[in-house]
Amino acid sequence: MSRIDERLIDLGVEIPKQAAAPAGAYVPATISGALVYTAGQLPFVDGKLPLTGKVGGVVSADEAQDLARTSAINALAAIAAALGSLDRVTRVVKVTGFVASDPSFSGQAGVLNGASNLLGDIFGDAGVHSRSAVGVAVLPLDSPVEVELIVEFV
Repeated sequence: MSRIDERLIDLGVEIPKQAAAPAGAYVPATISGALVYTAGQLPFVDGKLPLTGKVGGVVSADEAQDLARTSAINALAAIAAALGSLDRVTRVVKVTGFVASDPSFSGQAGVLNGASNLLGDIFGDAGVHSRSAVGVAVLPLDSPVEVELIVEFV
């Protein structure tokens, strides 16, 4: 069993065996040099969005934080599919997160902590990254959040 697999078991995190199927004309992850760039990942669970709508409206900040974590898990599935193993990841470089926000909601950074904390828990110091948390009017399929990752690998 790999080091990351053991860590995932310790955390009770299950990475899907397969990346989510693209909803358009793109691929889930692209390798360029020593970097993997993921497409934006929605918080699909078993092929469905558990919640839809605006954060700060029908979706609470806490719910959205959990959805950001799920989106990061789905991004890791895309990375694992591209690399063959998450043990090849040497650094999480950047996280970009989009939050479909009610006009009065300004807690996007807190929502994205769901993804950031997970990555730190899994990869330790190599999971510390730069990040953007952006509030948007709407996301595909009325998803509350979308997360994309850039990771370095060997």
